[in-house]
Amino acid sequence: MDITEVAWNEPARAKILQDADRVLREAVLEVARSDGDVSSDAAFARVNALLKDRFIDYEPGPDLRTYADAIANGEFRTGEPG
Repeated sequence: MDITEVAWNEPARAKILQDADRVLREAVLEVARSDGDVSSDAAFARVNALLKDRFIDYEPGPDLRTYADAIANGEFRTGEPG
């Protein structure tokens, strides 16, 4: 077997991605719920701080800036579903 053949199977890949998406959603929602008026930079820093130790080789991408802007603009619904 060649080392390049060693990889997660598709169900494992899907689970890893679901878990990563859940962690991202939780971090964004935590910041959106905890701050009233917050700048995009402050929201970015807080979300980044919540995520940085949760992933191997984590680097914030442009999507994180998009979510920080949305938090600053009050675009996330933070209430309980109902």
